[in-house]
Amino acid sequence: MEISTIKEVLIKALALDEAHVSGDDNHVQVIAISAKFAGMSRIQRQQLIYSPLIEYISDNRIHALSIKAYTPDEWLCDRKQNGF
Repeated sequence: MEISTIKEVLIKALALDEAHVSGDDNHVQVIAISAKFAGMSRIQRQQLIYSPLIEYISDNRIHALSIKAYTPDEWLCDRKQNGF
């Protein structure tokens, strides 16, 4: 499955502020940024990201998925700490 398609699915389904998707056809890394993550646990954030991708995970178009989900403030802080 193409990375650009995964990004499009996530942004459209979840109205994310930003989505950064990388990896290869089967192993995908997602960084999602949205104000809607405020007040959510890490697990709740991951469940939200999984939901529009479950079809692709179930039929093995996505074999492995790594998720990092941030609020805009958390993303800004993480970027500063990691030199982005």
